[in-house]
Amino acid sequence: MSIRSGSATALGAVLAILASPVLADPLPSWNEGATKAAIIEFVESVTDPALDSYVPEADRVATFDNDGTLWAEQPFYFQGIYALDVLKKKAEADPSILSSDVLKAAASGDIKGATAKGVEGLIEVGNISHAGMTVDQFQKDAREWLTTATHPTTGMHYADMTYQPMLELLSYLRDEGFTTYIVSGGGADFLRSFAQEAYGIPPAQVVGTEGDTKYEEVDGKMVLMKRGGVSFIDDKEGKPVGISRHIGQRPIFVAGNSDGDFAMLEYATSGEGPAFGLIVHHTDADREFAYDREGHIGVLSRGLDEAEKRGWHLVDMKNDWARIWSVPK
Repeated sequence: MSIRSGSATALGAVLAILASPVLADPLPSWNEGATKAAIIEFVESVTDPALDSYVPEADRVATFDNDGTLWAEQPFYFQGIYALDVLKKKAEADPSILSSDVLKAAASGDIKGATAKGVEGLIEVGNISHAGMTVDQFQKDAREWLTTATHPTTGMHYADMTYQPMLELLSYLRDEGFTTYIVSGGGADFLRSFAQEAYGIPPAQVVGTEGDTKYEEVDGKMVLMKRGGVSFIDDKEGKPVGISRHIGQRPIFVAGNSDGDFAMLEYATSGEGPAFGLIVHHTDADREFAYDREGHIGVLSRGLDEAEKRGWHLVDMKNDWARIWSVPK
């Protein structure tokens, strides 16, 4: 029956189709272009049972780095800035804890000095700032800091500096039967303090760097106490190991932003069957930050050089994203 026939039923059917969620743009903050089209094409190809590329829902695993991929990471990892703030407060109460040049630099807010010894220095800072409290206390303190402390250049609360396009991508994948995980070099306890609220990712789906934690009795209650130290670093080649430990499946969709994510991207796209690799390239100095090959964090060099030949997709933040922040500035 044609619409011209005057049938209200036919007209209603057409309007219903046009309003259908199936036709809605799943990624409204992404500009039209090759990257957005590739994401949608991949998702459709693995969720259509009629296609040879179909992947059962149980195998639709997607892993996302956090810093620089789901939220900002400049001028320093947010967990690192939190650690410096905590260390400064502790040092004001007890200056004797500043027993090294790294700790002295960290307490003064000197990021360059605090990172001069690399990962070793960061662990040293974490041993003081993150230790001596229960996991519950730590997560409560971290959540409060994220929602009250402000970023030095944007003036935004750190919790608000998540990327709207990536939130849409997470939601789109979940709507299409994917299970989304965070696989990050950040501390697992820190990530779990906000992942559910920020990304809709529950604590059980967070894989991160693990600190030394002890089960013990405190004031008559059994608690998990953070004792400093690091038992597992979930970065670089550690990411595929973390995925194996905590997820037990090779992901088919992986998103990262730096060479620290290279192994995770390589692991996912080296398996049998379809897989999608995505790299967020920070190209927008006006709305966010512009960086790649040089810097103290978030370095993207090998990923830039090899993305094309490996079939990975580069997100040009400046041109691919119509909007950056989940909360407007």
